[in-house]
Amino acid sequence: MTNLQPSLSFAGALAACTSPICGGTAGLQEGNDRKMASAEQLVLDICNPKLRENALLQLAKMREICQDLLAPLLWHSFGTIAALLQDIVRIYPALSPPTLTPGASNRVCNALALLQCIASHPETRIPFLNASIPLFLYPFLSTTSKTRPFEYLRLTSLGVIGALVKVATYIVQKIMLDDVGLSYVCATPERMVSVATILSNMVVSLADQPSKATRLLKHIIRCYLRLSDDLRARAALGHCLPAALKDGTFSDCLLDDPATRRCLQQLLHNVTDGRGIGEAPQLGLDHIIGR
Repeated sequence: MTNLQPSLSFAGALAACTSPICGGTAGLQEGNDRKMASAEQLVLDICNPKLRENALLQLAKMREICQDLLAPLLWHSFGTIAALLQDIVRIYPALSPPTLTPGASNRVCNALALLQCIASHPETRIPFLNASIPLFLYPFLSTTSKTRPFEYLRLTSLGVIGALVKVATYIVQKIMLDDVGLSYVCATPERMVSVATILSNMVVSLADQPSKATRLLKHIIRCYLRLSDDLRARAALGHCLPAALKDGTFSDCLLDDPATRRCLQQLLHNVTDGRGIGEAPQLGLDHIIGR
């Protein structure tokens, strides 16, 4: 195929796809072959301004089908990322004053859905992050209009950031350090729960190997600490803060990081109003953070 690395061809790699959607009978296999061939052509169509809108729509619908193949194809195909960024940047003038139409919002959200596919893939996640592509999404997160096109735009942008959170928690931290970013995250219970759940899942994952958790853990703790600056989020965190942050699981890995130890101490103080943790107020914060 023109402009595509041979090793990234859907047809050649289809046998390696383990998705249940891609398995089954010979008839199903033929159907999937047709879908993959169609996806390859649609990726090429992204670079054609006249065909791009339909290509984005169709690929956004198809991204769950063998996503492991689609993400590298999107990333390595010539001109595709530039075309996606072109669609993103094009709606900047509609952000302020807020004039974004539903049609324009749907189109850019389809482009964002493909970026989320790339951000979710282990092969393309780091190059995606190194290219600073998430920075192009920050203007969307900074909007304040409550109309449906803007709400959809912000939620889809958060989906891209969420896909990167394991290696880019500092992006979430940076967003929340801005008052507008924190206000947006805490504006509805659903958003607060979404962010808190992602952070909690990472803490649980890191608890299995606490000695290797230091770098990521410090960003997670700072995200929690910033969340606790919002009174509603603080009250919620008092009930849902992961046990691993309260029971000394990470004490050893924080011994040489006094700054993060202080952040954790302040976090625990914030969410408990200085009363202690859970049903054991006599358990001092110094003990919990390993002092």
